[in-house]
Parts: sequence; C-alpha cells; structure tokens
Amino acid sequence: MIICIGAGPGDIGYLPQRSAQLIREADVVAGFNAVVDVVRPLIPDSAEVIQMGYRDQVAQLDIVAERHRTGKKCVVVFMGDIHFSGFQYLERVERACGHPVETIPGISSAQILASRGKVCFDETSFITFHRRGDLTPFKRHLVHVLQDGRNAIVIPCPWDEARSFMPWHIAAYLLENGIPAGQPVEVWENLTRNEAEWRGTLTECAEQRFSDMSIMLIRTLAPMDSQIEPTHK
Repeated sequence: MIICIGAGPGDIGYLPQRSAQLIREADVVAGFNAVVDVVRPLIPDSAEVIQMGYRDQVAQLDIVAERHRTGKKCVVVFMGDIHFSGFQYLERVERACGHPVETIPGISSAQILASRGKVCFDETSFITFHRRGDLTPFKRHLVHVLQDGRNAIVIPCPWDEARSFMPWHIAAYLLENGIPAGQPVEVWENLTRNEAEWRGTLTECAEQRFSDMSIMLIRTLAPMDSQIEPTHK
C-alpha cells in the first residue's frame, strides 16, 4: 500500500484524523524533511523514515516505491493540501510507483488565510508560484484575476534568486502590468502561529521583504455586495 496525505500547514493540530491514523499504522513514512518533522510525534518507532530534499527526492521516492512493492504500508506526507501546491510532487510519487496512488487531502495555508481574511473562495482565485517550470502563464492569470475584480490568494516562489517570485516581485510585476498602486495586500508569515501579518498597498509591498514562509492575499478594490435576503424590520 502507498498513500499520499496532506499534513496541513505546519501544525499537527490541523492534520485530519484518518491521516493521523495512517501514519500511526505505517511501516514507512516519507516526505520532505520539514513535513516529516511536523508529523514525527505520530510515527511509530518501528517505522522506517525516508526523508528527502529537492535535490534527492527522485532517488528517495524510488526507495519508497521499492518498499511499497514488497508489501509495506507506505505513507508519503505533503505540506498543506496535495492539490494546492503538491501536484508536481504527487506526479513524482506516481512515476516512481508506476501507477496512480490514493490521496487524502489536508488543510492548506490558502484555506487558513481565507478564514483569517474572511474571504469567500467563490469570489477568490488561488494561484501558486511554488512550482517548477515556466511561471509566465500563471503571472498573466494573476493579472487577469485582479482585472476581473476577484480576490487572489497567492503562494510565492521562494527557491532561488534566479527565479524567485516573492511578494515584492509579485507586487512590482502587477504594478508594471497595470494593476492599481492602491490595491490592498496582506502578507502572512508562519500563518498558523499568528505571526507577522502585514497590510498595505501594492506600492508599499514592493518595498517590503518577507520570509520564504509567506502567503499573500490581494483583495479586490470592489468587493461583491452580499446577496442574502434583506433584514425584515
């Protein structure tokens, strides 16, 4: 058996109960170092732990797939929810195994931010730049989302200076592409720890610096009116 689970936004308290039980029953628990550390209190002493980073993930996932083929119960943990930013990693897991695998969603930082910011996903678009490959289509999509009067929840790309697309890069790009300077922006860092909430405008955001553990909420200039029935007096 091999199953991929979303381990939540960095706080074990947000881990779904079924996912926690699967970790407790696993023969093998694998994932990126930071994610494994989140769930480590649940990993049984008898389980093999296979940790990895960006550079050795393919080789380490081959080891996980080998354990899976011998009949071991394998759990691969993802930060947040698998289908928010982990889809490329999921593809690597399935490539190593040679077949589709079961997934269990988790709570993502985008969902936490929507709750903290009190924005509805019906009126909000989620865009992640935490991906490999060409970011250009997703940059254009962000511009169109804001031009259409929607909120945007955005996960920046932090990997390296050559291709980073951090909040200040995002703000500068949007300003260059005609998004109004006064567009309201919030940036949260270490979201589940209630740390470092910043609010300002796109112009101000372009001058700020934030850590890799950041997520943005860019609010529309014209929020939708509530469509619930009027209050009866």
